[in-house]
Amino acid sequence: MTNHPIDTWHQLVENTDPRGLSTLLADDAVFHSPVVHTPQRGKALTQAYLSAAFLVLFNQHFRYVREIRGDHDALLEFETRIDDIVINGVDIIHWNDAGQIDDFKVMIRPLKAINLIHEKMAAMLAARASAGS
Repeated sequence: MTNHPIDTWHQLVENTDPRGLSTLLADDAVFHSPVVHTPQRGKALTQAYLSAAFLVLFNQHFRYVREIRGDHDALLEFETRIDDIVINGVDIIHWNDAGQIDDFKVMIRPLKAINLIHEKMAAMLAARASAGS
């Protein structure tokens, strides 16, 4: 039996290992960033944003504090701390009938946390783009 997509997600986060995203994400996945105005469409972009999040957010302070699961949706509330700023947010995840994530939305609070995440994610994505050139 295949793992539930949210169980697989938890394993990737717990191991801080984004390599499993390639099989967990659907080809038509969409990522909704807390700081980018437009949805990021496609598996490659979704994987790039989530991989950067593994490096920026998933530190020793990161933990999920609440989880609500439905048939094809889940809401995972998280807390972490970066540079002495406490970050609270939610991941809203939808998966298709094949068990692949096809929609991933992140919402973060407070405003100073959003600004910090924007700065760190932009730097991480720029560094990855430079390395790929």
